[in-house]
Amino acid sequence: MALEISGKLIQILPEQTGTGKNGQWNRQDFILETQEQYPRKVCISAWGEKAGLVKSLKPGALINVAFNAESREFNGKWYTDLRAWKIESSGVQETSALPVADVMDHLEPLLPGEEPNDLPF
Repeated sequence: MALEISGKLIQILPEQTGTGKNGQWNRQDFILETQEQYPRKVCISAWGEKAGLVKSLKPGALINVAFNAESREFNGKWYTDLRAWKIESSGVQETSALPVADVMDHLEPLLPGEEPNDLPF
């Protein structure tokens, strides 16, 4: 089953590596936030060369991910894995600006009779 999701890259988690019966492996998990009315955060895994692609992205990038969903049972509990097989960056970096009220909270108050200093140094 192939699925697709688009959203903003929120976080790149630490890379995981190891050795299995087929040799060395590496896995890079990342968190994507959808751009819907009610955004959702989704953890997706990239394996092998796709892990390197994730490391080249910056948080805030808008990306499209094609992935397969698979669930497995272990000791009576079920675990679901979302494995990316195609990752595309839209080339757009979303920035987060502070609302004006938050900026105003960080300004130092002027003393009576003091002029505002607009110099950047």
